[in-house]
Amino acid sequence: MTSSQACGRPGCDGTIDGGWCDTCGLAPVPAPTRSAPPAPAPPGAGGSQPCGRPGCDGTIDGGWCDTCGLAPAGDTTGPSTAWSTGSSTRRSSWSTSTGGSRPSRRRSGRTTTGTARSRLGAGLVEVPAVPRVDPASALLTNPEVPENKRFCSTCHKPVGRSKDGRPGRTEGFCPHDGTRFSFTPKLRPGTVVAGQYEVQGCLAHGGLGWIYLATDLNVDNRWVVLKGLLDSGDAHAMAAAVAERRFLAQVSHPNIVTIHNFVQHPDEDGTPVGYIVMEYVGGSSLKQLMEARRRDDRTLDPMPVPRAIAYVLEMLPALGYLHANGLAYCDFKPENVIQYDRQLKLIDLGAVIRFDDLTSAVYGTIGYQAPEIGDETVPENGPSVSSDLHTVGRTLAVLALGIPPARRGVPTPIPDPAEHLVLARHESFHRLLLRSTDPDPLRRFESADEMAEQLGGVLREVLATDRAEGVDDESGDHRSGPVPPAVSTVFGPPRGTFAPGLLAGPGLANDTGGATAAGTDTDAPGRPDPARVAALLPVPLVDRDDPAAALLAAAAPSTPADVARVVAAAPKLSRALQLALVRAHLEVSDPAAAAGVLDELAAEDADDWRLDWFRGVAALVEGRVDAACAAFDTVYSTLPGEAAPKLALAAAAECAGRDEPAGRYYALVARPDPGVADAAFGLARVRVRAGDRAGALAALDAVPDTSSEYVAAQLAAIEVVLSGRFGTDQGEDELRAAAARVEGLRLDAATAQRVRTRLFEEAVELAPNGAGGTPLLRCPWNERSLRLALEASLRASARLASDPGQRVVLVDRANAVRPRTWV
Repeated sequence: MTSSQACGRPGCDGTIDGGWCDTCGLAPVPAPTRSAPPAPAPPGAGGSQPCGRPGCDGTIDGGWCDTCGLAPAGDTTGPSTAWSTGSSTRRSSWSTSTGGSRPSRRRSGRTTTGTARSRLGAGLVEVPAVPRVDPASALLTNPEVPENKRFCSTCHKPVGRSKDGRPGRTEGFCPHDGTRFSFTPKLRPGTVVAGQYEVQGCLAHGGLGWIYLATDLNVDNRWVVLKGLLDSGDAHAMAAAVAERRFLAQVSHPNIVTIHNFVQHPDEDGTPVGYIVMEYVGGSSLKQLMEARRRDDRTLDPMPVPRAIAYVLEMLPALGYLHANGLAYCDFKPENVIQYDRQLKLIDLGAVIRFDDLTSAVYGTIGYQAPEIGDETVPENGPSVSSDLHTVGRTLAVLALGIPPARRGVPTPIPDPAEHLVLARHESFHRLLLRSTDPDPLRRFESADEMAEQLGGVLREVLATDRAEGVDDESGDHRSGPVPPAVSTVFGPPRGTFAPGLLAGPGLANDTGGATAAGTDTDAPGRPDPARVAALLPVPLVDRDDPAAALLAAAAPSTPADVARVVAAAPKLSRALQLALVRAHLEVSDPAAAAGVLDELAAEDADDWRLDWFRGVAALVEGRVDAACAAFDTVYSTLPGEAAPKLALAAAAECAGRDEPAGRYYALVARPDPGVADAAFGLARVRVRAGDRAGALAALDAVPDTSSEYVAAQLAAIEVVLSGRFGTDQGEDELRAAAARVEGLRLDAATAQRVRTRLFEEAVELAPNGAGGTPLLRCPWNERSLRLALEASLRASARLASDPGQRVVLVDRANAVRPRTWV
């Protein structure tokens, strides 16, 4: 605060102290109105409020301590019902302009925004209930704004501070820019506003003034909240603001606080003040729930990732509803979301603005607000769907990682996985945070629906990982087993299993799945053939908004000639038709032709992630596995909740001989959806190469018995049990474990005989010459009986063989193993 500012009034030689002249007692001459106020400093800039918490010598910056990251101690302005607006910062007016790997900058055009909502936790996460708060108990007994929280609403510099032992003024004018300030409640208990709302007291002090609790005298004395609309001394401006904000009364969504009315009430000097009348929501804000997680050493225990995701998933439809109605929320943060019972409400609509409003000030909070807001160097520098989703990503990071939103007025960056265990354990969650908070607005999620879809996939993956590792989410949910999978709206299902037989060995497998190297009893399993992987990976679904979508669905072209006929019948060459042509070229192993079409599409729009996908598939067809890995990694960063990019990336990495990332990505697919057999087979192959027999068996046993590949998985498990790849001799226990698997399978005759042959070959080496123990596959446990059983299986296999040469080999083997007899 400057004490030497001259009063400036004619005939007065006083100076301004605390916003008032120390001679004439009047406010300073107002500074000329400026069309564009300077970029605001964060609340606390220029001040030195100490944290006040035991053992911490930090100062409060942006509402958080720059050392311990906590809110200031002794804060009496925060309500028990979380109606405070926090430390919102006013931004300058904006205008539009026509002008791993990072994600693609554009998506597939799926921009629809729905309003459907599911119960909190989406049926997957048990979120503890929060009790409702009695409205009367939420009132502040001494509604006073501490001096260290008094800032000018325009320049954000400290005002109303003590000097020379005199307490600071609660009303006056900012000595820096002449803006009037007032930290005294304007409405007293018992005041009736607009002849309808009787004030009961104050709930909190926010960015736009005091927030009051009142009763509606016209509607059964229901509890309501009155919040100041803006701080203006211009009656005409106030009336215009009220009129402009009346559109908020039309907002109707179960997760958004209801706006009942907009009213005006005269101030003490007769100046009209506008108020929003909202429903009262009694509960706890997400910020309060976070603060309740402080440990004894005052460090923060972050929320479990599934719970944080559940909160955000519940609120995304509310934001999507606003976006569908042309509105930006602007100030999404933990303080503005209240939980009561098992429901969430988005409160504080004071910052909501229309997308086409190019003149109104934009409000937001440092640490959450998108970096382009108010930045005139960025073409799209106004509120948008993208900027709102940035605030959602930042909120998710604060909840799940326990980081403060900002330090010293600078947003806290998302940590690296090496710096944070949560991100090290959940790579897809990390990628989702990076995409949602990308500095480039065009790289963020395109809609609330798209973010919700990807976040739902990440939630299933996180839950599956936690269950596999025995992590409890604190809700008492100790469930195990697979997480219910979801059907992708972006990719179709896999078109086959590209490497089912690489583990079964020559004795059990009919098809190695196009292996690049055959596995043997002593060698490592073979690796998939890249071209076969390319042919069987899932395919991106056709954009349903594409003009040719119906035509492609009806024709289902599979060759370039088929697509050419569809193109001839189509009234217009759409992007979906061009991508269908790319796919057709790849189906006939013509990657050069596919690359030509992709180059044409890139000239029109190089940032469509589907181009990266098909370039990755083309690279597999050509055997360029490193290029395929790079392309699929970009798709993974764009769609972190989808299984297909991770499966493709895992297969490409395995083809390239990089088992560590291959195993990691196979696991990310197999854990939430064991029905994706290729992920289970791939994970088992990687673990066999690493010498982890138990891990390989666990991966194969996770394939459900409802899968068409269940029998193949069990046959592979039998071979893993009997394999000599692990450097140890097989014992009777392993052999009997393999036989137990066989007894539970329904096999065709040829496969059954091959399996029996494999088991009896091992048993002959282990069984005693005389009387033995428990029979094996109903055969007595002695060498003579087992040799006779082995001979019978080989002769049965010979009768079933279609190749005469193979029949001869099998008969010769049968003669060789037959014990000596008298006949």
